[in-house]
Amino acid sequence: MIYSMCMSYETRTRFVIISGTTGVITQSLLFPSLQLPFIVRGSLASLSCSSRMEHMRYAEELVREFLVFRGFTSTLQLFESELSTDIGKGFQVEKILDLIFADYIPKFQVGKLVGLLSFLKHYFSSSEMILTATLLKLEDSIFRYYIVHALRSGKKDKVLEFFDIMGNELQQKGEEWTPWFGITYSKSPSTEPQFRIFFSKEWFDALRLSVRNFLSQIFTDTHILISSEKKTVSHLRRDLKQLNLKLSQLQALVEEKEKQLQQLKSDAALVKEANSSANEFSGASAKTSGYSDESVMHTKDAREPQSPSKLSNAEDIRMPNIAQTDAAGSSPVANTSDVNFNSISSVSPMVRDDTDARGVEVSEHHTYNGKETVARGSEEFSEVTVNFQETFLGHTSPISRSRFSASGNNIASASVDGTVRIWTYGSSSPTRNATIYCGAEILSLYWECKSDRLLLIGTADGGIKAWNVDAKRVVCDLSTAQKFPRVLDIKSSPVEPIFVSAAASKGNGTNGDTAGYASLTVWNMKTWKAMTVLPLGEDPPAITSLSFNHNGKILAASAVDGMIHMFDMSAGLQITGWPAHDSAISSILFGPDETSIFSLGSDGKIFEWSLQNQGQILWAADCSRFSNSASSTHCRHEMALDATGKRLLVTSDSVRSPIYQVRGNGYGLKTLPHTAAVTTVDWHPTLPIFLTGSSDNSVRVTSIL
Repeated sequence: MIYSMCMSYETRTRFVIISGTTGVITQSLLFPSLQLPFIVRGSLASLSCSSRMEHMRYAEELVREFLVFRGFTSTLQLFESELSTDIGKGFQVEKILDLIFADYIPKFQVGKLVGLLSFLKHYFSSSEMILTATLLKLEDSIFRYYIVHALRSGKKDKVLEFFDIMGNELQQKGEEWTPWFGITYSKSPSTEPQFRIFFSKEWFDALRLSVRNFLSQIFTDTHILISSEKKTVSHLRRDLKQLNLKLSQLQALVEEKEKQLQQLKSDAALVKEANSSANEFSGASAKTSGYSDESVMHTKDAREPQSPSKLSNAEDIRMPNIAQTDAAGSSPVANTSDVNFNSISSVSPMVRDDTDARGVEVSEHHTYNGKETVARGSEEFSEVTVNFQETFLGHTSPISRSRFSASGNNIASASVDGTVRIWTYGSSSPTRNATIYCGAEILSLYWECKSDRLLLIGTADGGIKAWNVDAKRVVCDLSTAQKFPRVLDIKSSPVEPIFVSAAASKGNGTNGDTAGYASLTVWNMKTWKAMTVLPLGEDPPAITSLSFNHNGKILAASAVDGMIHMFDMSAGLQITGWPAHDSAISSILFGPDETSIFSLGSDGKIFEWSLQNQGQILWAADCSRFSNSASSTHCRHEMALDATGKRLLVTSDSVRSPIYQVRGNGYGLKTLPHTAAVTTVDWHPTLPIFLTGSSDNSVRVTSIL
């Protein structure tokens, strides 16, 4: 009777129950006749096996992504190796049970059994002491079953081997293991009262059921956490997308209101001028009532800003057709040499037509020619209204490139001395600030599209570096082919883990072009190896600028011979191309709705080309007075579109850069002055904030109203 009471007390302290879905574990008295180690009371949260594996694969992909972008390639290889063996079996309960009861114990693989149980113990954090204590009790029961199974199989040597490995640890657990060290010397341990119950089938079935229920509960909770995290990320991304959409709508509304306000101001000025002219004319009529109508007309003509001969010439008022349309209505490739920019700039303010014969929108303030229009044009670009402005003075030589990161929170700027600096502005944390010394002039700079962690840098000695912002180190250092040492541009795909580099030779071409020949290489950002070279034909002129569309399926490339090339990235082939400029193209951009593409020539001409009707120009501007290619020693002119696609910012050989209103009737803007030429520009990906770098070694962030 006394022994039976002792066994009942031992049972109370040894075995536990999991209650309900809350995962609260309580001790309970179990029937000593069954000695159930573990019972689950209530219902468990259920997840299908496929759902669990999906969440596990999601977590594994996050780990891979973290290791790749931290540059821990050796750790990544070990991780992949461990996954191939997967001691945890993806947290699939039945597979773990099979490992324990159908593999490790029957085959007496005590080392692997101990390793698996140790893995499960390390799985819990220090805050889960109750779960850890429960697992330790289950571990004791599994070890007892191992000993019982060995004795049943007549393998006393395996029992001795077990105690050699685990003896010291078991001795530290207390007196409950003391009788087990002598079990090999018992003639019939299955009949002895202290061991008899552990040889029963009921005890083994209860043990297996308890382990299954315990693992099911803890792994279900784990997958719920992973699933919850995944859903949280999805919700945040959806909310961010909605906020960006709302921001775009508000920006569009503000633009529309500004346009209406400017139109009202323009109308008021015209009315005021008309009233003033009428009053002046009435006064003149009263004084010269005896004069002929011709004298009155002569007086009026003297006040007009344009000569009568110009007003009589219709070609001076309208821009000629940029592309001729045949009888079938098709539009061949435009000949930009026929565009008469002089005629646009000479339109009288009182005689204004914003469209040419084909509907190409043109604003007279977009084009200039000669000294007279330079003086007049400076008045037509009003200075931006600044919300805030911050200047970065960390460089010691002229700025060659500067770019906002994908989120817009970080900025990378490069100078001609081969230095790249990463910095933040406003209230952003400066923890990511860094300085990178490349040892050669930096010709191209681009952030990875998906995050702010990776910056791609192209140099004049054929180097392509990938800088990890979090790790603050170069994670990959690539080199282009030896005969193409100048990396003129780099762009990464917005979808796939690839980027394209546009490299050029040193100008040994027979055409005398100083930029040389071109090479377009596609690189894999996971293996950091070249995948393919895009076809350009034999001895192709250098490619100066690249641009991906929104899904990364189309790549646009501009060349020094004035051509625009379009590539299908899935096929790796060129699908179309057309001559866009009579000079080299410095910069190319897809329009906001991706039905058009913008190109900036080295002669200062800007065209917006239709992609639906190839060769048709939707909008044009001439910024030649801002870009003097002969004096541009520190930059290759470039342009940038804001998030709405309505404002185009262009580099300038002046201290100010122009901001054009694309296809708008309003006048353009001009930036606040640097003390030297503006050599690089960029827009924030979502906000009305732009970036300018200058030959005065400064980089400036400007937020406008």
